Amino acid sequence: MTTSNSLITTRFNATSTAADVVAGLDLTSVRAIVTGASSGIGLETARALASAGAEVTLAVRNTAAGAKAAKDIAKSTRNERVRVIALDLANQASIANFVQSWKGPLHLLINNAGAIPSTLSRTVEGWELQFATNYLGHFTLSLGLHDALAVGAREWGEARIISVSSTAHMRSPVVFDDIHFERREYDPQAAYAQSKTANSLFAVEATRRWAADGIVTNTANPGGIATGLQRDFTQKQKDYLAAAEAAGVFVYKTVEQGAATTLVAAVAPEFAHTGGHYLTDGQEAHTVPNDADLFKNSDGVKQWAIDPDIAQTLWTVSLELIGQPAA
Repeated sequence: MTTSNSLITTRFNATSTAADVVAGLDLTSVRAIVTGASSGIGLETARALASAGAEVTLAVRNTAAGAKAAKDIAKSTRNERVRVIALDLANQASIANFVQSWKGPLHLLINNAGAIPSTLSRTVEGWELQFATNYLGHFTLSLGLHDALAVGAREWGEARIISVSSTAHMRSPVVFDDIHFERREYDPQAAYAQSKTANSLFAVEATRRWAADGIVTNTANPGGIATGLQRDFTQKQKDYLAAAEAAGVFVYKTVEQGAATTLVAAVAPEFAHTGGHYLTDGQEAHTVPNDADLFKNSDGVKQWAIDPDIAQTLWTVSLELIGQPAA
């Protein structure tokens, strides 16, 4: 169903869990990839898909942790079709190896993995690590799996990519003049925010380019969840989160609740064949101006994160960074 202003709504909300979203679904014909699935939201996303019968690949940097997660998922869901493949999203060679190893159709690509280092780190290319991992690695992965997704779409009727963002996107647009913090002072919160804005913009442009192939992309904001991502936070980052929580910007969810919006974007019929949407608490979020206060608009999405012109620019810049020709 839709509201009068055409925002897509569902029966799910902030308290819904991943299990709620997949309840009653039969996904035995579905092949899914979940990045960063060895813990946190990614683990619960993978578990929910497997519980509905899907074949799930855990794409993880730490394969030992991935193997432990896969065993746990298989045991709890009684679905043995759970496997682990190594993937380091900060390493372009690792992404290429993953893509080359993939055989057959793909129906769901959940770009969930993320990193929040507290100090400036760079890849071998010199890219700022959060932008490289959270966004650019997923961009490269999605490009490489396009053909598999297109086959999956022909087979299943559609294929979906879910790009995981955050309320933090409100803190920064993509700063094209200095994406990799080569001139401006490094701020881990701003770097994280920029990468999450980029993830949302990817959904807009990927849908524009690939909808004709049956592939659509939507963005999921999980909400506030305490996961391993926060383990390396500086005191400033911890204080900011505490202030936001005290101001009522968010109430911490369980990881099962945090995974719910990702699953809504992945399997809810309301988001079939339509992309470029930013979801929060199981619903499409309303758009707010770029100067909107985060604390007062945490359930919205800033215009800079869904602007189609900015999305096209980011796509072109991203292709240049990874050395692929403009398309």
